[in-house]
Amino acid sequence: MKAAVYHGRQDLRVEEVPEKELKDNEVMIQVKYCGVCGTDIHIFNGDGGAFEVNPPLIPGHEFSGVVVKTGSKVTAVKVGDRVSGDPNDTCGECYYCKTGKEHFCTGMVGVGTTVDGAFAEYVVMREKQVYKFSEDLSFIEAAMAEPISCCLNGIDLCNIEVGSTVLVIGGGPIGMIMLQLAKHAGASKLILSEPVEEKREQALKLGATKVINPLEEDAQEVLDAYCKNVDVVIECVGNIHTQEQAVQLAGKAATVMFFGLAAPEDSFPLKPDDVFKKELKITSSFINPYTFERAIAVLESKSIDLESLITNVVPLENIVDVFTKPEYRRTGKVMIQVS
Repeated sequence: MKAAVYHGRQDLRVEEVPEKELKDNEVMIQVKYCGVCGTDIHIFNGDGGAFEVNPPLIPGHEFSGVVVKTGSKVTAVKVGDRVSGDPNDTCGECYYCKTGKEHFCTGMVGVGTTVDGAFAEYVVMREKQVYKFSEDLSFIEAAMAEPISCCLNGIDLCNIEVGSTVLVIGGGPIGMIMLQLAKHAGASKLILSEPVEEKREQALKLGATKVINPLEEDAQEVLDAYCKNVDVVIECVGNIHTQEQAVQLAGKAATVMFFGLAAPEDSFPLKPDDVFKKELKITSSFINPYTFERAIAVLESKSIDLESLITNVVPLENIVDVFTKPEYRRTGKVMIQVS
């Protein structure tokens, strides 16, 4: 089969690889679409992702497709089913799995990070990781189930209440999803800080009540004039400068969510006195525990606008361009069309 194989830092090649043999509890899926995630960019640049990456490896973990083969003990899905898949496969036996913290599983298998993923014609995963979706949902929409599931975990941890004021930093696809989820969670004032004008305009269409250009405006002055207190800040850039800014702009008793993934060695100075005087809760969101079923439900409800977020569809043969050409960094979500 054809696949994009990561061989090391900034070395991704489309080549022929053998299909994987199925175990009795596994499912083979013909991939239709697979989204390019920030984690994939980190892997390409040699930074790794949520888990340690050992090349050669086929990345890709945000996908949809059709079941084409099942193991002898598989009963939940059948050939022809339209499916997406949770890439994180837990052991169910370690301390964290047994205490309701399965996303910290010590035996975690990550499709697209620790084992071969979905930048390929076929991907194989255990039956328990596979989720069916209806014909009301397109394949390209269903490929967004994994990022939606991660965002749901993040939004749950933000403690948004009806009437909250929420600031989202970064207007990429994740920031736009978080903006919409915050609105559904009850936020009354939704603010986006984003330097790209087109993304600010898009945010207003998606429910933002205020936008800030951080390159031309003083964000703190804008916030002081617009609201009494910023209750939640969701940082979706994954940059130490915007993460530092998130702490600075947070209001009294606010929750600061570091959702963006910064490089592992990056850091910034944090003054404990600032945290103390504002009684901040600084948190983050690690992968997607217990949220994949909800993500499918959210997608099927059509309550999240995805169409405007997916700006590029690129064939698998041209996937390297997505990682090497800077114009793709300035757009929205990139989908790799496999079949």
